[in-house]
Amino acid sequence: MNSDSHCKQLGSRSRLAKPELVLIDLDGTLVDSVPDLAYCVDQMLPRLGLPPRGEAAVRNWVGNGVDKLIQRAIGNALNPEVDEALFLQGQKLFTELYLENNSKRSRLYPGVMEALVWLTENDYAVGCVTNKAEKFTLPLLESLQIKDYFSIVVAGDTLAEKKPHPQPLLHAASVLGARPEHSLMVGDSRHDVKAARAAGFQAMCVSYGYNHGEDIREAGPDIVVDRLDEIIKLIG
Repeated sequence: MNSDSHCKQLGSRSRLAKPELVLIDLDGTLVDSVPDLAYCVDQMLPRLGLPPRGEAAVRNWVGNGVDKLIQRAIGNALNPEVDEALFLQGQKLFTELYLENNSKRSRLYPGVMEALVWLTENDYAVGCVTNKAEKFTLPLLESLQIKDYFSIVVAGDTLAEKKPHPQPLLHAASVLGARPEHSLMVGDSRHDVKAARAAGFQAMCVSYGYNHGEDIREAGPDIVVDRLDEIIKLIG
């Protein structure tokens, strides 16, 4: 790849200001969790009298928390209207299934472990900020053996608000003693960019994640990369 195409790939900038804190999203950034989520969706739906949707459909529906995924799967659309009783029945079934299938098929993306090891060895404060509920988040991080790389984990139900609200990012920065203007949010979706902008963070996105079929560059992050370990040359 020549330098011109590399800069185009990255976006409007070719480096990032050295951060005091690096916060990283979970699903679609660190972990490809769709195989487990799709399995649970397709086990849940027949019990509700609905057909399976398949992994390809689920890939377009993830990224806004489990409840949104359940609604989308039941309604077979990105913004469906779903009967409340049916949703609650699905929520119960999905929770039971996902607690048992949280990490059986999920895998770290290429470059993730290399990035986490480098950040830790170079004494960066690192946190995980996700919209996934804590009861799903912590077992997944532990099963994939990456939980200990994070000084803080802010899940979707840790606080009153979740991304794209800035509260999870600002909370993590406050706990770890970092200045928002010297912090970096790494994610894969428009919500991650919106949260970063609202919190005053830099925003770096991966190109491979879950953004409902949209090119993440359209959300206007500072930099887009194809592998998480590209962060090494961007801030190192």
